[in-house]
Amino acid sequence: MNTTGAPHPDPGRAVRTWRALAEGAVLLDGFHAVKHALRFGARVPVALTADRAAVLTLAADLAPDVVDPLGALLVEVEEAELRTLVPRLHPTAVAALAERPSRAAHLAALARLPRTSPVIVLDQPRNLGNAGAVIRLAAGFGATGVVTTGTLDPWHPTVVRGGAGLHFATAVERVDEVAELPAGPLFALDAEGEDLRDVTLPDDALLAFGSERTGLSAPLRARADRLLSLPMNPRVSSYNLATSVAMTLFHWSTRSVRKTT
Repeated sequence: MNTTGAPHPDPGRAVRTWRALAEGAVLLDGFHAVKHALRFGARVPVALTADRAAVLTLAADLAPDVVDPLGALLVEVEEAELRTLVPRLHPTAVAALAERPSRAAHLAALARLPRTSPVIVLDQPRNLGNAGAVIRLAAGFGATGVVTTGTLDPWHPTVVRGGAGLHFATAVERVDEVAELPAGPLFALDAEGEDLRDVTLPDDALLAFGSERTGLSAPLRARADRLLSLPMNPRVSSYNLATSVAMTLFHWSTRSVRKTT
C-alpha cells in the first residue's frame, strides 16, 4: 500500500462521513492524539488533514509504527473546510474521530480483582486540562484506569486533547457517586494525612485526589481507608493536580508490594 501517495480521491465523502459520525464520537485533535489512539487499538473510521504529505512525514519521523494505518485512513481536505469541523485545529493540522469504548467494558476492567496497578480517582475535578494530564500520566505509569466523580466528562474533547489520545491506553470513566467506585483500599491525598514516603501502596489501591478548589468531598473522605500527604515546603500551599498524581504514582512504582515480593 502506498501510504505517501496522492490524497484520497473523494475528500467530500470523507467530510460527509465525519459530519455523520461526529456526534457521540471521540475527537482526536492533533498528531499525537491520533498516533496514540491508533497505537492503542482505537477504532478510527475517519481522519482528515490539510496537508497529508506533511503529516505522514511527521509520522515517519516520530512514530513509524503508525505510518501504514494512518496512511490508509488519512484524507486531505481544504484547511478552511477542516476548520469548520475542528475550529480549534491543532498546529499539526490533523484530526480524526474514534469510537468511544464501551462504558460497561471499562467499568468491568476497573472493578476486576486482583489488580496489578492502581486506579486513579479524581474527586469532582473542575479543570479539563488537568484531567487530561492525569490520564496521560496514568497511561505512562500503566495504571489500571482513571475514574472521575462529579459532572466533568473525562471524554470531553479538551480532556482528550490534554491526554494526547492516551484515553485508549487505559480505562477512563465517570461515576455519579463515591459509592460506585471500584472495590479496593482507598488512599486519599490530604494535607493532614500520613507522609506518603512512609507508606507502601498496594497494587490494588484506589488513589484519590480532591478537587482543585475544594479538596476531598465529604463522601470520598468518609470512604477513604487512609489519608496521605505529599512532602512539601510548609510555605507552599499546594501542588498542581497532575503533579500530585505523578508524585504518588512514582512512589507506587518504586515502593509497591509487587517490587518487594
